[in-house]
Amino acid sequence: MKKTGMAKSDAKKLMGKMVAPGAAGFGNADNAIVDRREQRKRDQALGLVPFAVKLNSDLVLQLQTLAKERDADLNEVVAELLAKALAA
Repeated sequence: MKKTGMAKSDAKKLMGKMVAPGAAGFGNADNAIVDRREQRKRDQALGLVPFAVKLNSDLVLQLQTLAKERDADLNEVVAELLAKALAA
């Protein structure tokens, strides 16, 4: 890769970091944002496995509403409902 191509690549990376969520703390050493790799390690330590499912939009809206009512994470609500349904 040429020098100009590398500079352009570095600039794109920098702009991506500035636009990313949590960019308000950009440049601060004490921002506590966890990157994807670290989050994946934490999830694995808790025994969590990513599980993609396609659901009807009405059902997703109900799940999101229930999560807001309970002031809980959507993942927690779905896990709880699945556990109850499978236990029955």
